[in-house]
Amino acid sequence: MYGDSATIRKILTELGDTWAIVGLSGNERRAAYGVAAVLQRFGKRIVPVHPKAETVHGEQGYPSLDAIPFPVDVVDVFVNSDLAGPVADQAAAIGAKAVWFQLGVIDEDAYERTRAAGLEMVMDRCPAIEIPSLR
Repeated sequence: MYGDSATIRKILTELGDTWAIVGLSGNERRAAYGVAAVLQRFGKRIVPVHPKAETVHGEQGYPSLDAIPFPVDVVDVFVNSDLAGPVADQAAAIGAKAVWFQLGVIDEDAYERTRAAGLEMVMDRCPAIEIPSLR
């Protein structure tokens, strides 16, 4: 498992409340849309990251992580596993504190690189499932 309960708790409660959600668009049928809404309900500021740079749940979107003009604490990744590694590398490059790969997003090499860069990381889990149990 890539993310023990202590790491999950740390990311969700200690590392900050600004979450860039890579792959989040205005498509209400996509999982990212619902997860973003849950994170907002639990006090997280969501930042949509998608090539369309759409405003989602009232938050301005950006086309890439490096286009976000303020610090990001956690990068939540909703892209295919084969695209996820470069996103994790970008998260480290922008100074994020943690990376979260969603259910089904698995890249063991990216996990090792991200941890070696000093970031916390969870892989193949969903914060919308985990966060309600922390309250």
